[in-house]
This record gives sequence, structure tokens and C-alpha cells, in this order.
Amino acid sequence: MSPHLESRQEVGRILRESGAAVIEFRASIVIGSGSISYEMVRALVERLPVMTTPSWVRVQAQPIAVEDLLAYLVAALDKTPIAGAVYEIGGKDRVSYEQIMREYARQRGLKRMMIPVALLTPWLSSLWLALVTPIYARIGRRLFTSLRHETVVRDDKALRDFAVRPRGLADAIKRASTNEDREYAESRWFDALSSNGRLRKFPGASARLVDARSADSSATPARLFTEIALLGGENGWPYHALWVLRGMLDQLAGGVGMRRGRPAGRALRVGDALDFWRVEVLEPGRRLRLQAEMRLPGRAWLEFEVVERDGGSRLTQTAVFEPLGLFGLLYWYALVPVHAVIFAGMARRLARRSERTSRQSGPASLMD
Repeated sequence: MSPHLESRQEVGRILRESGAAVIEFRASIVIGSGSISYEMVRALVERLPVMTTPSWVRVQAQPIAVEDLLAYLVAALDKTPIAGAVYEIGGKDRVSYEQIMREYARQRGLKRMMIPVALLTPWLSSLWLALVTPIYARIGRRLFTSLRHETVVRDDKALRDFAVRPRGLADAIKRASTNEDREYAESRWFDALSSNGRLRKFPGASARLVDARSADSSATPARLFTEIALLGGENGWPYHALWVLRGMLDQLAGGVGMRRGRPAGRALRVGDALDFWRVEVLEPGRRLRLQAEMRLPGRAWLEFEVVERDGGSRLTQTAVFEPLGLFGLLYWYALVPVHAVIFAGMARRLARRSERTSRQSGPASLMD
């Protein structure tokens, strides 16, 4: 075996030699956010339209969904360990790494070309990953030495001794994406982000890019949130001309543009259209999240959160983009200079406007 695979089995031996009651599960690639093998597959497929593929991509594996792996671990808590118990676990399908990449690409709607190459060493293979991230490249050199070995279940003892019935590859990838989206929607993902505007990746989702900004206001949180909730439609946006231009480009591409405006005569509700956004989350006085419905090479969100701070309030404004393939990445980075103006300026102007309307009555233009 490779040093990597040997080290995994060594962990089991050390635990057993400690005298503890041990049940050891041996798994192939785990399908789920946080699995380094799965993250590498995603990174390659997302960013490389054309890949040269060595022979190891055709080696058989038996990927298991992270949910099924956890089900085995939970079930093991109620099982009396047998001395030296080792279980091989895997999903329903035996597939190659190439099939895993193709299935991920299919579900993401990506077209990928894979060109077989007879001689491609682990070091050369890791250069793929260097195009994605140096972190994956360093780890990948070690993992690639293991990928020449089949990792399939040869002993079905786990199916006999446990009630877990693992799902197939397509369902595992679909569930991983669904769980990640739910985690994204439910978690307070911006709390750990710097507010200085640096581009960050959303933890746990290697494809999501984040631009976070903040601004302080002497107005109350309720007053500041009111200004945010008035955005769009006839009220406009800070740097309104640039938003209108983006809407015109969206219409030319067959999108909705800025034509939908905002609901008339009432406050926003979840599900409302707001220009080329849709209200996804609304916590009155505190949080508003918009999902983009413009034509994009990916998915995008814009979130505003208001909290009380030192007798006033603080606005945290976060833009998130999930690029679709290489073109999505190029789109995001091409707009970095524009975002630096619009996103930073929007947070500041909303904060200033809330201060003005706290001091005086009457509407003020969001476009000034």
C-alpha cells in the first residue's frame, strides 16, 4: 500500500493496542463537504474545462455519502465491539474517479473534456491542483500515490451486521449539494468574515467567494434597517446609474433586468421580487438577504445585517458568489474593481442616509 493508506490503517492498530473497545470502519472517498478527496474532485471539475487524465482516474472506488458514514458511526455506538472488528464500508456504486467527476459535472451543468494520458506521475498530476490552489497541490501529491489502488468493498460484513443501506453516487452528490446549501442558508456565515472587503472563500464551500463590508451609523438599528428595506424600484440604489447599466446588460442577455421594481404600497416580504433580486430571508429590523435572478455564470446573494453598536448601529453587508466553472471565476474577478466601488460605497451611503433621516424629516435620494 501507499504510505497514505498505511497511515490510515496504522491509526486503527494504535487504537486497538491501547486496550480500548474499537470498531474500525475503512471507507473509500467520502462524498460531502470537508472531505479532502471530494473537495479536490470538485475543484478540478469546477475550474478546469479540459483535463489531462492519468490512468488512476479509471481505478475503481466505492464512494460513500457522508450521511451514510455518520449513520454507521452512530449505529456502532449500540454495538458491542468484537476484538479487532474491522468493517469495509462503501456506497451502492462501484465507479472510477472519472465517473465521479463526470457525475459531479452533470449535476452542476458543466461540460468537461478529459484527455487520457498514459504517463502522468503524481507530481505532474498535482500541477492540476496547483492551478486550483497550492493547498490542494501539497496534499494531492500524497493522495495521488494512493489512487492507484482500488478502494472497493470486498467483505460485505458491514451490510450483514448493520441496518445501514448506503445510497448511490448520484444521490450522494445531490445530497451533499443540498446539505451544503441548507448549511449556507441557516448558518451565520458572515460572522467569521473580515469586514475590510478582502475576498474570502465561504468555509465548507470551496466554490463560494465572499466580499464583506461594514459601516457604522449613529442612527438606531431600526432606522438603519428601514433605509435598507427601502432599496430598489423607484427608490433606487446607491450608485444607481451602475445598477441601471447592469440591468440593461441583463435584459440584453435575456434576463429580467430592473423592470420588476419593488412591491407598491407595502413592506417587503419573503419571496418578493426586488428589481433583479428575490427576497430570500427577511428578519424585520435585523437582516435582509437577496438572491440574484439576473443572468449570471453562477449564483449570487447580497445580505444586509444590522446590529446595535455603541449607541448607534453597524451594518454588515456581504456579497456572495458561487461561480459556475472557469467562466464564473473570470466574471467575478473581472468585476472586482467595480465591486470595490459599489459594495464599499453602498454600505457607507446607507449608513449616512440613516443618520440624515434621523435628524430631519422627509425623504432623501438613495442616488446622491
